[in-house]
Amino acid sequence: MGSAQSYIVASLSVCSVYLGYVHIYCSYKSLKTNILNEDNLPSFLYLYIKYWTKARTRRTFDVCATGEAAVYTVLKCRLDTHVLRSFCRAAGYGWDYPDAEFRDIPLSFPEFLCGRLLLMVLTDTRFRLSPAGLVRVRQSLKTLEPVDELRKGPFTLQVRVLEYRHVDTGVEVDISLTATSHTGRPVWESILTLLSKHRLHQDSRYFPKTGNDNNHESGQPDEPLPEAVKQVAVSVPLSPTLQSLWSCSDCFPHRLLSLTPRLFGCGSHVIPGLWTLSVCLAEIEKHKGVEVIAAPVSVTARFEEPLLVTGKVMIKFWEMDKGRDQSSSRGVEFLMERDGGRNAVVGRVLKSSL
Repeated sequence: MGSAQSYIVASLSVCSVYLGYVHIYCSYKSLKTNILNEDNLPSFLYLYIKYWTKARTRRTFDVCATGEAAVYTVLKCRLDTHVLRSFCRAAGYGWDYPDAEFRDIPLSFPEFLCGRLLLMVLTDTRFRLSPAGLVRVRQSLKTLEPVDELRKGPFTLQVRVLEYRHVDTGVEVDISLTATSHTGRPVWESILTLLSKHRLHQDSRYFPKTGNDNNHESGQPDEPLPEAVKQVAVSVPLSPTLQSLWSCSDCFPHRLLSLTPRLFGCGSHVIPGLWTLSVCLAEIEKHKGVEVIAAPVSVTARFEEPLLVTGKVMIKFWEMDKGRDQSSSRGVEFLMERDGGRNAVVGRVLKSSL
């Protein structure tokens, strides 16, 4: 009996030392630089600990902070086909996507690849907001070349803080996400705007509209919807396994916990903004054709209200009226409507010229 207990204690000690070295010490050492290789990224366990530590110690915007903005770059990234297929299946592209002919990698997939870098930025000492309670309010993304360029060799990802802004309801921060091909040419870039609400607005269910929002930028129609509107009902994923795919896409503590699918149900059932945008783009591609989203293209979106697990949502999209826009480029406007007729996200897809 005594030997069995000694064996168990020794085994637990070895495991503790191993976990401490691999997940804590090695992660700590890797973050001594802001340029890393894919094979020496910090563990999610270490980032989880940093997240909670910073969330409990930093409550307000650090107005006195100075110095360089938080930025991290990861070199020699490789595309994992299994992860890509899981993403496509969860976003509604189909089991054979992107292997089908003439189909590119989904527009929002590079953001998914930047998930760990985003956590690294949010938990960095140079990031001037508490990571707890940040909500996605706006996003723009564009492809300069087909995203399939990332298949052809090792690529580079970068996440960088651009700007902080005071608004009526809190502080906004713009974060840049970029993907560069093995040739050094930019392939994909996005600007994600997150909001840290003031305490008086913490109980608000809806995302505010700021002075930087307008109908043209967000894709919100300023006229009644045209008659030729395509409507598609989409089921919201209830499976924790599917929801765990999007665990790094939004900046809430329970999203970190959802790295273990069984723990996801312990948090609030708010669907990540990356899923809502990805599903909208998937349905547009299915019904309008791949030409609409083929590079070069730009997407702008505003996230108006949190999307809860409600069973089904309605996605609506229609071709833009060229008379409303000076550009002659082909474009599509879209929205996702949640229960009660309220919009979860509204946006626009517009072909652009290089």
